[in-house]
Amino acid sequence: MGMPFRLAFYAPSEAVANQAAEAAFGRIKRLDQALSDYDPDSELMRLCATSGPGRPVRVSDDLLTVLIASQDLACRSGGAFDVTVGPVVRLWRKARKTRKMPPPEELAAARKLVGWRNVVIDREAKTVELCLAGMQLDLGGIAVGHALDEAMQVLRRHGVTSALIDGSGDILVSDAPPGETGWRIGVAPRGSPTGSPSRYLRLANASVTTSGDAWQFVEIDGQRYSHIVDPATGLGLTDRSSVTVIAPTGIIADSYATAVSVLGPDRGLRLIEDTCGAAVLIMRAPEGKEATLVSSRWSLFERSEP
Repeated sequence: MGMPFRLAFYAPSEAVANQAAEAAFGRIKRLDQALSDYDPDSELMRLCATSGPGRPVRVSDDLLTVLIASQDLACRSGGAFDVTVGPVVRLWRKARKTRKMPPPEELAAARKLVGWRNVVIDREAKTVELCLAGMQLDLGGIAVGHALDEAMQVLRRHGVTSALIDGSGDILVSDAPPGETGWRIGVAPRGSPTGSPSRYLRLANASVTTSGDAWQFVEIDGQRYSHIVDPATGLGLTDRSSVTVIAPTGIIADSYATAVSVLGPDRGLRLIEDTCGAAVLIMRAPEGKEATLVSSRWSLFERSEP
């Protein structure tokens, strides 16, 4: 899925640890083969190549699960989270390399293919139909979260109950380490992902994900554009935000962090408040003015100790 995964866990023996790690990484690899848009031979890319108007395609349980979750969040967020942004995302990937705005005519053509309602899922038949020719799905805002959840289930089946899985900053933890109340996780300051953490969390059986433009962005004609694209405009976000979501599962934390980034602070906070067990920290600097907002449940997880 275009990023590294790391495991940290407690096991009763080296043999158990090696078996558990091998099985967890094997599960992640299989998910990569199903969900990645970086692999032209992945199941996701085969779906995009073969489905079209009137051509539903049967998909695996993994791809079905992720697409159902994606569509549910698209509905809840009013389209702020939309996996059909693939054609637009590809233009912005090119823009980050060339440091040039996507050509207006290409951006307009790509935007015509964006629209979550054009994905039709038959849960019983396990089929997916893409209703516009040329649609491209991008699961970059949700697939890693699903991989974290699935890898953790593998570790549990191997008797590993205290673990941390890191998918390039998307983190899922199970039970606390021995003698601790939770896993200690630092939240980096907005705009400084390598700086000393500005806040600390203590988490057990929860996931945390941060979305923002600290790592992936491009500056064009004095304007900074995030890699996170607003499906409504086809443009990268420009409000210099960092959104950290805590949730019971990886798939929720991963996808809701993207949704809140696009929705903005007011609607984003409402979405999180209406989501069971979720909390959010929003750090923004619109027009250079720093602002921090937290949801009502955030204080349940933050700790002052370093």
